[in-house]
Amino acid sequence: MIILNRVIYLEDDVNSRAFPGEITVLRSLSHRSYHGHCRLLLERRGTAILRQVNDAFCDDGYGRELLSSELYVNNWSNVDLTEGEVLHERAGPSIPSTVGGIYHMDCVHALRYNCPNILSKWAARPRHWPPPEVVQRVVALGAVLTPVGFKGSEYQHVEWRVCFNAGEMELISNLNDTQTKLYVLLKMIKNDVLHPRKKEVSSYTLKNIVLWMAENNSQASFHKKSILQWLHEALNALRVALITLELPYYMIPERNLMATSGLDVEQQRTWISTITDMLHEGPRVILRLPKIRQCIVAHPEPFRWYSGRRIELELLMLMRMNRSVICSDENLEVHDTDAILQASERRINEVITDVCVRMIMEGSRVINAQAILERIMM
Repeated sequence: MIILNRVIYLEDDVNSRAFPGEITVLRSLSHRSYHGHCRLLLERRGTAILRQVNDAFCDDGYGRELLSSELYVNNWSNVDLTEGEVLHERAGPSIPSTVGGIYHMDCVHALRYNCPNILSKWAARPRHWPPPEVVQRVVALGAVLTPVGFKGSEYQHVEWRVCFNAGEMELISNLNDTQTKLYVLLKMIKNDVLHPRKKEVSSYTLKNIVLWMAENNSQASFHKKSILQWLHEALNALRVALITLELPYYMIPERNLMATSGLDVEQQRTWISTITDMLHEGPRVILRLPKIRQCIVAHPEPFRWYSGRRIELELLMLMRMNRSVICSDENLEVHDTDAILQASERRINEVITDVCVRMIMEGSRVINAQAILERIMM
């Protein structure tokens, strides 16, 4: 991302007098755009304005000048290339290129955005995470505007999107180990199970789900033994987002990340059905992931352990059944005082307890001992 320091965009109530004369100052018209987007009205043309900026202004129909996002990207696309550099088809606000057939770059020319109101509103939210010092660092990193409008808007060619790239990198770097692994698992599910064709569900979508979960829940609840529980929660959140086509942007909740997903009805129905099946599978859902499945094959100890407990339970249940017949009277009443019967009952309870503890440690949801017995004996 390339940010011009000689152009700055200000919120409505930010005074422009503090900036030197060579700085070009643009003012907000966000109230006429979709949440998280804005139009840039020229307030003051700087003395050191670049041609790519100056040539991107257009008339708004009322004698005022707007900075066009479309013209801005086109102007930067027409700059002289370095030797051996080849430009590729534009991808949103990005200008992809390859140098020497080896080095691939995605350049986004952005503008600095001075938006204390948006950031202070985000910082003031009640939260479990991130801690106050991280919140202050995110606020200090500020925001930028990228040259891309809201898809479908009649003003798309002059709209810009508010982004917090540096702040979001700071947030991601402060996720704990379990939250980071959760994000990785979700991306694996996206790539290996959902297979989106045109970023209808993107890594950015999943990142926002993880950030919301981190903010709204105690950090102590995110530990290595609970990762499968949180994966279940995250998949359910994704399922709800697909059903409602709503997912608030973490930094600006009024912006709906699903509003421009481009998800067609058939794909929506398929993904909802797939995720519903995954939720019913419980911890076994990770077997859908090729890399995880390969690791399990390479490290089969957990499966040997569960298989051993199941075999032992089957033998104990058979022993108890046979002993109950021997210890029954003429009315088929079982005498519970039999030592062998009591010993088998104790061992059955010990095995079920061991399985319950291990399942909890691995992040599974354990309902009760009877449910565990029924599941393991299926």
